[in-house]
Amino acid sequence: MATSAQPSAQELATLVHLATLTHLEAQIRVAKTVQELQFISVNETRRLVPYEQAYLLSHAGEAAGVSRVICASSVAVVERDAPMIRWLGEMAQALSHAHPGDEPVTVTEEMCPDSCREGWREHVRGHVLWCPLKHPDETVLGFWWFERDYPWEENDRAIMHRLAGSFAYAWKAVATRHRAWSARIKTPSVWLMAAAVVGALCLPVRVSTVAPVKVMAKEPTIVSAPMDGVIAEVLVPPNTVVTQHRPLFRYDDTNLRNQFRVAEKQLAVAQAEHTQAIQGGFADPQRKAEAPLKAAEAALKETELTYAQEMLAQVEVRAPQEGLLLYSDKADWIGKPVSVGERIMDIADPRRIELRIDLPVSDALLLREGADAVAFFDALPLESFEATVRRASYHAEVLPGDMLAYRITAELATADPRIRIGWQGSAKVYGEQGPLAFLLFRRPLMALRQLVGV
Repeated sequence: MATSAQPSAQELATLVHLATLTHLEAQIRVAKTVQELQFISVNETRRLVPYEQAYLLSHAGEAAGVSRVICASSVAVVERDAPMIRWLGEMAQALSHAHPGDEPVTVTEEMCPDSCREGWREHVRGHVLWCPLKHPDETVLGFWWFERDYPWEENDRAIMHRLAGSFAYAWKAVATRHRAWSARIKTPSVWLMAAAVVGALCLPVRVSTVAPVKVMAKEPTIVSAPMDGVIAEVLVPPNTVVTQHRPLFRYDDTNLRNQFRVAEKQLAVAQAEHTQAIQGGFADPQRKAEAPLKAAEAALKETELTYAQEMLAQVEVRAPQEGLLLYSDKADWIGKPVSVGERIMDIADPRRIELRIDLPVSDALLLREGADAVAFFDALPLESFEATVRRASYHAEVLPGDMLAYRITAELATADPRIRIGWQGSAKVYGEQGPLAFLLFRRPLMALRQLVGV
């Protein structure tokens, strides 16, 4: 009868190590980038040989004379200027000259050059294993630096030596594959692609820019203040269609009404004095001479009464024509003192509209009358409306928000009854033709010219 012997604990440990080594070498073979391979070399190696900290250093060759840390275990980004990292670079240079072979070496403080002794006592905690990564073609690609609390055994060094060969072989294979891909970029097809890009940038296109747009009334009738005073009441709410001669707002008439009454009394007194002078002139020649003066005073008071009457008649301001009444809000005007000629309201025909485009100075284009524009209103976000530029201001104006812009007036190509006065949105304005490169790099070119002054 055949019997099967159970494996011993040492045999089980050996099998586990063998499986771990096989799995680790499989990870090395499937790595697609150098960065992935470097990460595996300092983090996954711990599964086979225990350690507290590992560093991977690159070897730039004897000519360059520089070794630097490119990867560290449990660290996402290596700080190049950290004291520990700079010290490791110096140690790598010293050890690569002292041990040019590919055998792992247990490093001690006595092996450090004098310039690195102080750094050893400051940065190293435990036992260090130094392992070069040497390719079969005798090229040294880099070095491993491992630290742990207990000594390194001969078995650990043998395993690291085997892994170092696998990592070096995979490292150079992956790097060569990427260099081959980079070399393919240098073929004539790259020049053809560059020529195609340059040709595309030279294609003529219409230069355009986007600016805010608002629907305005075309040639509205302005309702201004006929005299100085305080508005006591606004009779019609905004955005109301009014008829001609409809009362719109009323002044506070306290002072005007009192002035009219005072003028009436003063005229009555002047007329009585004039009559008295005429009657007294029949008996007294001196009183007769005062009659013309009293007549002039009566005429003056009559003029003042007429003026007071005209001012009192303007207390109530009426609509000069029918149309849509446009102003901000009643609360903005009630109780507000206004000056003669001050603009208070507009009366517009809602069917006659135009577009006002505020083109910032930084986006100014070479515009001409009749240039094309396309308006996009916030109220109708899925539709666009063709328009034509009618005029553009020569001088820029400071708009609300301290924005310096040119005022452009445009008209819709086709009237649309849905569009209302006051709508806002964006407008794309087209200028003269130019190369595609100018459209793409116009702002950088402007900033560069302003910076260098050419």
